[in-house]
Amino acid sequence: MEKIVAVERNYMGDIISFKTSNGRVISYRKALLDIETGIIDGVEIMENEREQEDLAYSIIDNFDNYPPIF
Repeated sequence: MEKIVAVERNYMGDIISFKTSNGRVISYRKALLDIETGIIDGVEIMENEREQEDLAYSIIDNFDNYPPIF
């Protein structure tokens, strides 16, 4: 199983893509699909207040300590 190892943020600080332990750089939406299908481990999908899908790391609550992709 892959894990998320880095994140890329836009100018507003929103996560827009992820880098996995296999070296793939994937979009936020692709990450949602891969988590749902079990390709990426260690992250769960939870519903936020706006009733949209959001990512929440199952061990820590956010991705603040992850390095940037580039």
